[in-house]
Amino acid sequence: MDVTGVIVLLAALAAAAVAAWWLRTRSGAVRTTGGADVHEVDVLRGLGVRPEDADLTVVQFATAFCAPCRATKARLTQLQTRHPGLAAVHVDAESELDAVRALDVRRTPTLFYLDRSGALLGRSSGAPRPEELSALVAAHAPAQGRV
Repeated sequence: MDVTGVIVLLAALAAAAVAAWWLRTRSGAVRTTGGADVHEVDVLRGLGVRPEDADLTVVQFATAFCAPCRATKARLTQLQTRHPGLAAVHVDAESELDAVRALDVRRTPTLFYLDRSGALLGRSSGAPRPEELSALVAAHAPAQGRV
C-alpha cells in the first residue's frame, strides 16, 4: 500500500471515530426546545395526548422489536410509582406513520416531554439517560408525599 492509501485509510478511520463519538454523546440526551412548538403539540394532541391531566407528560414513540423501548417503558412505569404527576403515553410508531413523519421521529425510542400547559419542554432520541430522565421528572412532577 502506498503512502496516499495509508493517509486516506487513517483519515477515514478518524472520521468514523469522530462520527461514532458524536452520535454516542447525543443518543438519549434531552434537547430542550425553548418553548412550545405548536405544530408538534397539535400532532401529539391528535394522538390523544392530554398534557393538562398531569404535571409532566412523556410521549414515547416505540416499536415492538425495540429493546431500548421496552427498557424505557419500564423505567417510566417505575418513575410513575414515585411521581403520581407523571403521565406516560406510549405510541406505536409503526401504526402512527403520519405522526412519525410530522414529528420527524427518526429512531425509537423517541420521547417528547410536555408540561401541564402543553408546552413542549424537550425531546430525546434513543434510550434516555436514566439520571437525566429522573432529574427531568423530579423537576416537573413532585415525588409522592411531597407538596
